[in-house]
Amino acid sequence: MDSKEPIDPLVTGIAGTRLDWDQVPEGVRESIEHFLGRSVSIASSQAGGFSPALASRLTLDDGTGIFVKAIAPDEVSGAPGGQGIYRREAQVAEALPNTVPAPRFVTSLEADEWVVLIFEEIIGAPPILPWQRGELNRVLDAMATLGSILTPSPISAPPASFPGGSNDWASICLDPSALDELPGLDAWARENVERLSDVASTAKSAHHGLTLLHTDIRADNILLTSNGAVFVDWPHAKVGAPWVDLVYFLPSVAMQGGGDPQELFWDHPLAHGADLRAVCSVLASLTGFFIYGATQKPPPGLPTLRKFQLAQGIAALAWLRQMMD
Repeated sequence: MDSKEPIDPLVTGIAGTRLDWDQVPEGVRESIEHFLGRSVSIASSQAGGFSPALASRLTLDDGTGIFVKAIAPDEVSGAPGGQGIYRREAQVAEALPNTVPAPRFVTSLEADEWVVLIFEEIIGAPPILPWQRGELNRVLDAMATLGSILTPSPISAPPASFPGGSNDWASICLDPSALDELPGLDAWARENVERLSDVASTAKSAHHGLTLLHTDIRADNILLTSNGAVFVDWPHAKVGAPWVDLVYFLPSVAMQGGGDPQELFWDHPLAHGADLRAVCSVLASLTGFFIYGATQKPPPGLPTLRKFQLAQGIAALAWLRQMMD
């Protein structure tokens, strides 16, 4: 990351370029139209999200709307593990009960080495940024409903644990000087890396619970509808404590002008009864994931990923310091 590059506080996670419909190989487009039994008359690419792939609302020749995602082989897209993530998303989306506020899954298919997911179209729009309090309240209310619907988890999913698979603060401890290259990072992080590693070390058990979690709720994974909010993109679903999704969500809210995560968290129904030490541990592990990620080179197809991780990491660190001091 360029140490002189400013961080956009409203960065939404858009990385690289989304593909337009006519940039997808003809054989893939033909396979989609063959499955749908109709031709595409209008394609509107959706900007939000990370993967350098197709994410498009399609209007078919009979006026029907549909939503399609498609990604090339990883060596072409430049997104490590991208196709595996899409395949996992298909498995989760197919298994989610209809009561979950998520897009209804239609099918997945593979054509010309591309992975394609097809969903029913959701009539809605992403939240306005910076966050408007009324819209944020709608999302927070929907998250409370989501936690109720998904406890206990209605599907099989891995247990929630360290976001990156291990304690990333422990990795940072091996070379804390890497933090000096991150613009805008509070020096407190460098001064407390061992303490932060110790707090995060219990995150595996701190995540424990019975709720199916999205684990990647952000503004660009939310559509506001006339009935509330719909949560999209479920490939990282895990099972854990009901408040974990709230911890994972609120740093992005703070980063994008939505208010104090400390206040928003403890006032929320999902946080009722949450253990402070467990919350600190989970938040520390999430913060380490973001900040360690920001010290790494970006994957070829995701050029702004590290900037986005740093922006979230700075917001998460400020909240964590507030709870630890």
